[in-house]
Amino acid sequence: MNPSAPTLALVESPVQLLNVLEWAHTRRGDGGPLLTAVPRQPGPAAVPRQPGPGRPAPGPAAGGLRIVVLPPTDPMSRGQLRRVAGIARDEGHAVQWQEARGGSGSPAGALTALAPAVRRAERIVVGDPFSRFLQLLLVPARAAETVVVDDGTATMEFVAQLGRGERLRRWHRTGGGAAARVRELVYAPVSGTARRRLTPRAGHDVELFTSMPVTPPPGARLRVNDFAWTRARFGPPRLTKGTDLVGTSLVETGVVDPFRYLDAVRALAREHGVTRYFAHRRETPEKLRALSEATGLEIVRPDLPLELIARRGPIGRTVVSFPSTVVHTLPYALTGTGVTVAVCDIDPAWLTATASPRARGFLAGVTGTARDVRRLPLGAAPAAG
Repeated sequence: MNPSAPTLALVESPVQLLNVLEWAHTRRGDGGPLLTAVPRQPGPAAVPRQPGPGRPAPGPAAGGLRIVVLPPTDPMSRGQLRRVAGIARDEGHAVQWQEARGGSGSPAGALTALAPAVRRAERIVVGDPFSRFLQLLLVPARAAETVVVDDGTATMEFVAQLGRGERLRRWHRTGGGAAARVRELVYAPVSGTARRRLTPRAGHDVELFTSMPVTPPPGARLRVNDFAWTRARFGPPRLTKGTDLVGTSLVETGVVDPFRYLDAVRALAREHGVTRYFAHRRETPEKLRALSEATGLEIVRPDLPLELIARRGPIGRTVVSFPSTVVHTLPYALTGTGVTVAVCDIDPAWLTATASPRARGFLAGVTGTARDVRRLPLGAAPAAG
């Protein structure tokens, strides 16, 4: 590949952006080319170092990336994205904020604005291969290399589906009705094109950059994300005497019953001396209020991905989590700090009647494959209170 070839990263969440920074750090360490030759986009689309209008983004430093942030609509995600974007700028990357959902942005407008850069890029880094908007963006792509960085545990399902030649579908999504099936049929050509862009073939390399325990499909390259950049940039953290609990959005995605979840949190807090609850960015204020009232826990809404929060500290000597990405990422990020990461499985009785048939097996696989974690018995969090 031409060492001056443009590299374009497309991210939609704070975790994806963090993992792009980790990937860039690893490639620099390997001496791999990163340089982007794409001119920066001046004006209000650029992400300021601190939120506020009128400050243009600098171009990328030598070896830097062009990163396009496609923010969701929820305030927590947007706030975290802006803060991680500021860190990315400090690392020498050019960051462009491109609205594509609601408000001042539209999918069609964003697709029109980004299509030329996508078409020119010789390497594209993506964070969520299941995103329909991202799949649309990949249609005009002609890149010689595609890199998929983690968007959490969904990477495990992506690798499995790609290896089986299946259409890309989120593990927690149910079949829907007739209207949903019609939409799937209409969208099938786009989904098929995206899958081809993400499949290794002659003249097209695919790399997986992940903390998840996956076996790449034939022809794909695997690079382990051990959070080397995070460990070099932050910490080690100060440890508190208490235990911290990591929240999950399984209620919000319709997988876990909200009352069973509240019972489980209450039991874990009582059994393990939990004092703080780190909320997932998608958890609703109503749910968090109910948790606080029922348990007395301090609810923390992190302004950065949890890997950075934990590494900066203070953090509990024990961090308890339900099946989620952090049971794979925190052991890397907190290597050598003395923090124990513990995981509590999801009892099948907690699942909703509408949960995907894949839910039970997928969640069990998330915890069963985690490295360097302590497994908590289901009795520590009863199915009903």
